[in-house]
Amino acid sequence: MGLEALAMDQKGYRRGSFQSSTSDEDMLEIAGASLDFSMADDDPPLDREMGGFSSYNGGGMNGTSTMMDFLEEPLPGVGTYEDFNTIDWVREKSRDRDRHREITSRSKESTWALIHSVSDAFSGWLLMLLIGLLAGSLAGLIDISAHWMTDLKEGVCLAGFWFNHEHCCWKSNTTFTDRDKCPEWKSWSQLILGHGEGAFAYILNYFMYVIWALLFSLLAVLLVKGFAPYACGSGIPEIKTILSGFIIRGYLGKWTLIIKTITLVLAVSSGLSLGKEGPLVHVACCCGNILCHLFTKYRKNEAKRREVLSAAAAAGVSVAFGAPIGGVLFSLEEVSYYFPLKTLWRSFFAALVAAFTLRSINPFGNSRLVLFYVEFHMPWHLLELVPFILLGIFGGLWGAFFIRSNIAWCRRRKTTKLGKYPVLEVFVVTAITAVLAFPNEYTRMSTSELISELFNDCGILDSSKLCEYVNDFNSTKGDDLPDRAAGPGVYTAMWQLALALIMKVFITIFTFGMKVPSGLFIPSMAVGAIAGRLLGVAVEQLAYYHHDWAIFSGWCSQGADCITPGLYAMVGAAACLGGVTRMTVSLVVIMFELTGGLEYIVPLMAAAMTSKWVADAIGREGIYDAHIRLNGYPFLEAKEEFSHKTLAMDVMRPRRNDPPLTVITQDSMTVEDVETIINETTYSGYPVVVSRESQRLVGFVLRRDLIISIENARKKQDGIVSTSVIYFTDHSPPLPPSSPSMLKLRSILDLSPFTVTDQTPMEIVVDIFRKLGLRQCLVTHNGKLLGIITKKDVLKHIAQLANQDPDSILFN
Repeated sequence: MGLEALAMDQKGYRRGSFQSSTSDEDMLEIAGASLDFSMADDDPPLDREMGGFSSYNGGGMNGTSTMMDFLEEPLPGVGTYEDFNTIDWVREKSRDRDRHREITSRSKESTWALIHSVSDAFSGWLLMLLIGLLAGSLAGLIDISAHWMTDLKEGVCLAGFWFNHEHCCWKSNTTFTDRDKCPEWKSWSQLILGHGEGAFAYILNYFMYVIWALLFSLLAVLLVKGFAPYACGSGIPEIKTILSGFIIRGYLGKWTLIIKTITLVLAVSSGLSLGKEGPLVHVACCCGNILCHLFTKYRKNEAKRREVLSAAAAAGVSVAFGAPIGGVLFSLEEVSYYFPLKTLWRSFFAALVAAFTLRSINPFGNSRLVLFYVEFHMPWHLLELVPFILLGIFGGLWGAFFIRSNIAWCRRRKTTKLGKYPVLEVFVVTAITAVLAFPNEYTRMSTSELISELFNDCGILDSSKLCEYVNDFNSTKGDDLPDRAAGPGVYTAMWQLALALIMKVFITIFTFGMKVPSGLFIPSMAVGAIAGRLLGVAVEQLAYYHHDWAIFSGWCSQGADCITPGLYAMVGAAACLGGVTRMTVSLVVIMFELTGGLEYIVPLMAAAMTSKWVADAIGREGIYDAHIRLNGYPFLEAKEEFSHKTLAMDVMRPRRNDPPLTVITQDSMTVEDVETIINETTYSGYPVVVSRESQRLVGFVLRRDLIISIENARKKQDGIVSTSVIYFTDHSPPLPPSSPSMLKLRSILDLSPFTVTDQTPMEIVVDIFRKLGLRQCLVTHNGKLLGIITKKDVLKHIAQLANQDPDSILFN
């Protein structure tokens, strides 16, 4: 996540960009009269092919003119955005409405236009179909590859090296209890030494396990560092920021997609404490962004593209957990900034297609979409809500502890020399993880398999140590086993799980945020599932030995199957995931889609809600919001209230002692004057006024549009020189006959910029910025232009009121 500064350096991003005495990058500069629109927190387009937007003309009110306006034809690049800028949602939506009106009116003129109109309406659904197919296929590929490479650390299949352990033993004739010891599968010691028993064989297997883990993780970090720096981390904080309107070019590009897919398999296979679920959202969004280029409607409109990315995020969660409905709710609750009803339907369709594609690939060979699918059928008792709520409290405490520790470690990584050695950091963390993981069978197995084992309800044929109870088959009724006394295997498993819990809790803090793809869902669920299983077995044994106690006597008689430890593991997993991410609705839906247990919605809801309350009491932010703030992304959180009594005049620039605002007049400045303003300031736009004396507002023009238009005019329009007058009015101003040709730029002027008065309360201004996705808002007094408020000013103001460093807003 620390690549933002690097990216900016590579792109020649200028920080101390004003000639004024302030060092604040986006202060209004005010020499001639210029505003800082350079929101480095402005959103940039998602990639470079942004040219060719039809020019925007203030909601379509472009005056007709007899004079030649060379911009009547849209120019490539006009209306597009620089990297690390914010998109103008209002302008993008207006542009899309104009495009739609034009297509609708033309559709009545000819059959061809009607076909074009139908294909335009259908293109959104076709795009969702393609995203679902691609995301599902990539998820299947990642699942199969990661499963095989995880097993490769322990041994190899002689029947075919491409088989993982489970598939290798399918054709074997071994008995059910010896199913892991089939002759086709050889551990590394059996292959090299010819036998698998004894101390030397153990040491050799240990050595091979660590070597493979280091090889996989080093390959992953070198690929990320060399080819796609944006492929590291989980990607969800950046996707939230991009969906709010920010532009990070290349973040969702094809190189990021290719490298993230390959390195995700490597990182998961290395045995690091990370998951593939978060990065799968990033992978699906990359698919969405790349496929947008097939359709002009989405390629040329940043707001439309973000609707597609919201649906792609839903498809990502759908294939990560096999939970299509949970995916749609996750996109709505956690990542999306703007989520109209149409996007809800399309997200639903994309998630459906993605889940169907993954089901067709069948990566685990059991017709399930995830490795840890379980089914419980035992009812739970009202008194069990007490341990469920205890798990919720544990989840909230772990979530708050994890966020604080991880953010402190990531901040240390950013501010010290540690961040300069990403390869060494990955090497050391992998070495420690592998060395500690191998001796304990619960940390040696992949985290998904561990969760699967913890969720599992013990049956008669289970050979796991967790199921080594003292059997008394006389009391068995059908398939349900009664609560039984724990055997020595269960006690051993409890100690190993307790050690695994301590290791997972601490090692995950240092793993999340390294320069490899790393998701947080699976490690969080593993911590909760271990804690839940430990508590579940404790409650089960308590009920077995003390069934005559008042709390058990009414519902748990001797020989009955009352307690399901696997259910406690599931509730614990939900609680810890909720504590870290602060998800509620989508979390519960994902969990019951995972487990097929509708009757367990109440325990899951109780745990998720408790963990959110406890974690919120300690710190308000979830892990993704905390990383957004750590990286200084310009993200206006829609969920938080603004409760301070400040006014627009307190936040706007210029401030009292600053030079006046940089403005452009509507018909009295020459090309040279405008170019001087552009060269001397770094703002991303300028207000246009009637005259410097009157300061009456006409509109707003973007710096990028001005530069492109003037360059084009010099090349293509005869007679345009430095002394040519630029005018933004319908009709040209009266000038002496000897003056050079004039340049009309009315079509790039936004005639309807958002304005507020200087007495508008900031809570209303903040609301306008959130709900309309504005880049900037002009401040007037009695109709005269006073100043400007940009999105970054709002973010800095909020940070200041929260006693945070206002200069942290912008890529750190």
